[in-house]
Amino acid sequence: MKVGVILPRFKKTEILMEIKQIYTGCLAQGSYYIKCNGEAAIVDPLREVQQYIDMAEKDGVKIKYIFETHFHADFVSGHVTLAEKTGAQIVFGPSAQTGFESLIGKDGQRFKVGKLEIELLHTPGHTLESSCFLVYDKHGKQHALFSGDTVFLGDVGRPDLAQKAADMTQEELAGMLFDSIREKIMPLNDDVVIYPGHGAGSACGKSMSKETVGTIGHEKATNYALRADMTRDEFIKEVLDGLLPSLEYFGFNVQMNKQGYVSIDEVIKSGTNLMSPDAFEKAANDTKAVILDVRHKADFVKGFVPRSIFIGLDGGFAPWVGTLLVDVKQPLLLVVEEGFEEEAIVRLSRVGFDNVIGILDGGFDRWKSEGKEIDTINTIEAMDLAKLVKFENNEETRPEIFDVRKPGEFTSEHLEGAKSTPLDYIKDYINDFPSEGKFYLHCAGGYRSVIANSILKSQGIHNGVDILGGYSAISKTDLPVTDYVCPSTIK
Repeated sequence: MKVGVILPRFKKTEILMEIKQIYTGCLAQGSYYIKCNGEAAIVDPLREVQQYIDMAEKDGVKIKYIFETHFHADFVSGHVTLAEKTGAQIVFGPSAQTGFESLIGKDGQRFKVGKLEIELLHTPGHTLESSCFLVYDKHGKQHALFSGDTVFLGDVGRPDLAQKAADMTQEELAGMLFDSIREKIMPLNDDVVIYPGHGAGSACGKSMSKETVGTIGHEKATNYALRADMTRDEFIKEVLDGLLPSLEYFGFNVQMNKQGYVSIDEVIKSGTNLMSPDAFEKAANDTKAVILDVRHKADFVKGFVPRSIFIGLDGGFAPWVGTLLVDVKQPLLLVVEEGFEEEAIVRLSRVGFDNVIGILDGGFDRWKSEGKEIDTINTIEAMDLAKLVKFENNEETRPEIFDVRKPGEFTSEHLEGAKSTPLDYIKDYINDFPSEGKFYLHCAGGYRSVIANSILKSQGIHNGVDILGGYSAISKTDLPVTDYVCPSTIK
């Protein structure tokens, strides 16, 4: 996570305004801290809210408002806890219905934070209550837009996530998004700074920039969805083209953001339940808990508790947990490197997984030292794989290779003869993996393929071999690769 000061302070004799972006790479999510003359507002806070409270105390300001751009699907926001701890008022856009006290704002309504004014712009389309918040400077000039998931840098929010709740088609929501952008966003001044809800890597869009701060003018010039000559029908077609199915855990997160949730302090307290190897083993056998190993992939492949699912803290941890485990009520048993217990619980809670029932005390080293059963994953260097492929030049005996990267990565370039089995939907491909003989798995760098291999092992498929270094290493061999394949040919 990084905290960036986006706007410089004005002189002490003028209005003291400052905006900080708190960007969380694991979620590709931006939350924001705005302060001015003794008051502050938070936009789309993370669930662990103490950081915002600490900022306000350090600056000697009172948090007055918590602005929520919409009901988030990909993470659990901290609005409920932050309001309870600070007395700040939670603000949602029109049509929002919550299970807790909140202010449902009106389109065009303005809120004062110190000497600043912040205007709510209702921009339905991503969801029905989606709203942006426009900051005016001391001269009443448009200054900055917190665009939530309405407009990203290089993209716009996907309009298919709320269709069931709204009883509308994705085409209808896309049409609403077109109107919102044309009527509310594009008329803004070109020099208005955009602070989006997400950046590259988020599942809430499809082609977001790696940059996390932009301007209206730049988006008008470069964002495909903001073309001045774009028709409504063209917008709907292009925005919906290439969208992957939404992830199942999104619905759970939306409900938590609408109805409320347990304080993260309670989640940490209940989840930090250290278990001896014997107790851990008994809990694994007596419950339907998933054993989740969050260590580094290099440590995991050398040895792990049998039937463990690997999702390492050093990668896109929280989104992959949500994608692959799905049910936020699923009980979890954790294998964690010592000192990272609380971090694991916090990062799980960001996507609503609050039901950690135990952590292996002493970690895997203690499990192994007490003589418990272990499992491993077989690996192969890319150069050795290349030698093997050349040796087995008969199509019938050539090793089967499975690529678990995303479809877009596969279509861009892939190893000739490899099969596309994206990790996001790995359980749909279980029957594609051979039950006998070795097969080989790779992703881009090695993180996702170890996850895939652990899932296959948990399903009783133990003959997978992980290609170390993934496609990055494979591309440095002389194995033949293809530059492009039509997406329609991929299962």
